[in-house]
Amino acid sequence: MSNNTNSTRQVILVMLKKSHELTVSEMAQQLEITEMAVRRHLQGLEKEGLIHSKLERQPMGRPTHKYFLTLQGDESFPRNYGNLSLEFLHDLERISGTEVIEKLFEQRRERLQQKYGSSVNGDFDERVETLARIQNENGYMVEVEKDDDGTYRFIEYNCPIAKVASAYPVACNCEQKLFKTLLNTDDIEREECMAKENTPSCVYRLKETK
Repeated sequence: MSNNTNSTRQVILVMLKKSHELTVSEMAQQLEITEMAVRRHLQGLEKEGLIHSKLERQPMGRPTHKYFLTLQGDESFPRNYGNLSLEFLHDLERISGTEVIEKLFEQRRERLQQKYGSSVNGDFDERVETLARIQNENGYMVEVEKDDDGTYRFIEYNCPIAKVASAYPVACNCEQKLFKTLLNTDDIEREECMAKENTPSCVYRLKETK
């Protein structure tokens, strides 16, 4: 995809962010390109789930499509959730101490356990597969490798809470504890951790407890 195409797509997203809703003809006029060219960009953005359209009736003439950002499209703009969460945790720690932070992460672990506990079932292989799917859905970019002895290497290439985990290692400990509960095994070892060691991934070695 050319830089020109990329920049036009980005301009369209910015226009929709600012205006909330726009028609093809309104976008074409602002961009000073043809409506056909606008539609080509819109098709790509719609296919990626970044925008959507609705048919709106007019007082006179034919109904027209109005385009707007989806939640995914809106989230494609820069966010500062990580810094904000970290600031809240630092403030909470200053006010109430580290024990409260630990309780907070433990409560999060219990909530995730209740949320996913009924989904992660079957034999050990099935549980690992389901856990990988859950983590992928939550943005962890998981790959799973199985050794001949039945041990799994569970690799997470992204950590959505990396900034928080770097400041508060209890987050990683709670994740490991969650994995043990969901997989119904005590044999879990964390070999690499992005938050602690600045490695490109978090790696767990998972084995079924015999």
